[in-house]
Amino acid sequence: MNSTGIRLHAPAPGWSIPADVVVVGSGVAGLTAALRCEAAGLTTVVVTKARLDDGSTRWAQGGIAAALGDGDTPEQHRDDTLVAGAGLCDEDAVRLLVTEGPDAVRRLIATGARFDTDDAGAIQLAREGGHHRRRIAHAGGDATGAEISRALVDAVRARGLRTIENALVLDLLTDAEGRTAGVTLHVMGEGQHDGVGAVHAPAVVLATGGMGQVFSATTNPSVSTGDGVALALRAGAEVSDLEFVQFHPTVLFLGPDAEGQQPLVSEAVRGEGAHLVDADGVRFMVGQHELAELAPRDIVAKGITRRMLERGAEHMYLDARHFGADMWENRFPTILAACRAHGIDPVTEPVPVAPAAHYASGGVRTDERGRTTVPGLYACGEVACTGVHGANRLASNSLLEGLVYAERIAADITAEHAGNGLHARVPAPVPHSGTPTHPLLAPEDRLAVQRIMTEGAGVLRSAGSLERAARRLEELHIRASDTLDGEGKTAEPGVDTWEATNLLDVARVLVAAATLREETRGCHWREDHADRDDLHWRRHLVVTLRADRSLAVRTTESADFPPTR
Repeated sequence: MNSTGIRLHAPAPGWSIPADVVVVGSGVAGLTAALRCEAAGLTTVVVTKARLDDGSTRWAQGGIAAALGDGDTPEQHRDDTLVAGAGLCDEDAVRLLVTEGPDAVRRLIATGARFDTDDAGAIQLAREGGHHRRRIAHAGGDATGAEISRALVDAVRARGLRTIENALVLDLLTDAEGRTAGVTLHVMGEGQHDGVGAVHAPAVVLATGGMGQVFSATTNPSVSTGDGVALALRAGAEVSDLEFVQFHPTVLFLGPDAEGQQPLVSEAVRGEGAHLVDADGVRFMVGQHELAELAPRDIVAKGITRRMLERGAEHMYLDARHFGADMWENRFPTILAACRAHGIDPVTEPVPVAPAAHYASGGVRTDERGRTTVPGLYACGEVACTGVHGANRLASNSLLEGLVYAERIAADITAEHAGNGLHARVPAPVPHSGTPTHPLLAPEDRLAVQRIMTEGAGVLRSAGSLERAARRLEELHIRASDTLDGEGKTAEPGVDTWEATNLLDVARVLVAAATLREETRGCHWREDHADRDDLHWRRHLVVTLRADRSLAVRTTESADFPPTR
């Protein structure tokens, strides 16, 4: 591993605390890892950007996929995952996911999560796109993420884990040997600590969620600004598959100028029999795929986009009027409320929908134990690229991946600590020089990045659109660099400038990878290279950041990832 020496321009830490493990993020992945590490006797600190229950997990509507039903098997779940991944899944990673998944869900239930059950007490299982069986466990109808978050947050508080809320992670600390030594972070004016500080620990678990805010319209909350991927890049870690951003097909259309987080209309609505139709009521997905509206998400998103282009329309419709009021109120109360809040009643009218950025299949590259290419740095959940999702995530595999790989990370950290593979001492971070090596973007540049990405690297891409996006991103990058003077001054350090800078970092990688991948595969759609090209592109693009902030890109030899160390 080669450290870049790059860090965000920020004040020196004014306080520090020691720990065995610091977990950054409080979704299903982060809190599961923290609970397992704490149960093993490790001093564990959880750092989260907002409140403990305010990450992406709470927004998950559909559920968690696992082979829990009669007649279902891990092998069938594996096959559906591989098909959705369009030839780029790491088969060993998928095998681990589907094999360990059912017991991981049962342990989640033992932690306190309450899933919907039938009159006999059995877990109710739904079906979503790409699944040939009902295997989606849900809670509160369409409030699965909120229930999982509640259960894990309650468990964290009951166990008395140390948490630092309202804290934006900044950079990785390393010792003289290049091993992880903790993180720097900025606490946003609330709680026991304030300002920039540090947690010193020999193991850091990134569980920071996604980067949906790199686009103008997304289902992701405002905190999803790619902080974990950007930190990992600056630390010298490898990232992969960032070109594979899944656009959820059915996001409530709020108008052509709507920006920021948009309400999701869960795939489970289609799983229960809702139809996608155009303005004339024609079901346009019939005949495009054997599963019609329940095809994998990339196929449905493309189908909607094609129909919009054919009709010159800004959106399509999801028609579930045949559900009736009782089903809407009991099975999909959250979605019903969101629609009605925007003046749409799905009981009596079709719901206008259009694709929006939803999930990053790529991220910080890890092995089967969640280890990155930086010793002591782990990643799980949406920030990670385990190889499970390939070119397109299968619906409801995300919560399961976070759960399974968080447990594997905790097991590895525990084993390393027991064998003193992780320092038996508090690591001594190497001090940084006083001159910043990464200039900051101005706050208003966040909106510029989002619009550039939506226009040039959205659902439909081409060499021309990507070239324009790359050029405009580079202009932002150069303009920020030009603000540096001999004293190292740049935009004022703060949450808004750090977030804008992180978004630019991940946007540059995404556009570079999307430009190089001259094919259409999964959720990467190149209109100028319409076919899948297994001969040249059934492999991954791996990106690192050089010390001069340029990008180094290489390809793997196959769809399976090489070892991280």
